[in-house]
Amino acid sequence: MTRITARDGADLTVRTSGSGPGLVVVHGGGVTVDVYRRLATALSSRFTVHLYDRRGRADAPPRSQPYDIEEDIDDLAAVMEATGAGNVLGHSSGGFIALKAAHRLPIDRLALYDAAISIDGSFPAAWLPAARQALRDGQTARALAIVGSGINPQTGAAKLPLGAQTAIVRAFMRTRIGRTMSDLLEITLDETDVIVRNDGPAERWAGVTSAVLLASGADSAPFYAESNEALARVLPQARTMLIPRSGHDALNRARPRLVNPLAAFFTGARVTRPA
Repeated sequence: MTRITARDGADLTVRTSGSGPGLVVVHGGGVTVDVYRRLATALSSRFTVHLYDRRGRADAPPRSQPYDIEEDIDDLAAVMEATGAGNVLGHSSGGFIALKAAHRLPIDRLALYDAAISIDGSFPAAWLPAARQALRDGQTARALAIVGSGINPQTGAAKLPLGAQTAIVRAFMRTRIGRTMSDLLEITLDETDVIVRNDGPAERWAGVTSAVLLASGADSAPFYAESNEALARVLPQARTMLIPRSGHDALNRARPRLVNPLAAFFTGARVTRPA
């Protein structure tokens, strides 16, 4: 573990493993870096992987209030500067942060997996007010159920009555990852709100000149792949990739069908679409 100083003077903890070109992982909203340890291990024979908790999580500093994405971008800049890494991998809302950062940070290669980016209303957010209200009412399981079905409408669970979904989530909250996601739910909602406020045409991202891999899971919600296709049409050095038999948590599972294409992209090798 290495402690570095953020631009506002706060301490950030970076966990580094492996050897090779530097790669910084920007994690998703309702989790900590713990769920990316398998990914770091899978990449460690080819890359020096840097994991750090974003603010408001684990041993990271508190977030500024109200939440400001610029703080996340500044922290990514500090991690890149301290480690010398030029490669970035962003997941979910971390993908949104990483793409936003690519407008001004020296990111050589940027891979996004299921990036939560809204293109002309593509990101579903009608559920957000109901989730916030449930959380204010102290109904955390209900709020998580609303979030889950809102973001993942393609799943079988999303088609169940909300009461049944809530019962499933209540059991899920007894697990370690379930407790983490419930504890971080307010952060998830805040980040979703920022993503929605940054909705617009794909052309607004055209200034990103990094080499970009826009990956999404074949079993993830369809809007991820749709947004990727829209972005690929305007980003000068972008390509899309659909990962078979993979959902939103595929980075955490770190199966070869995702890890190997990511490694090929970051090493500059030719990347082909999985069959």
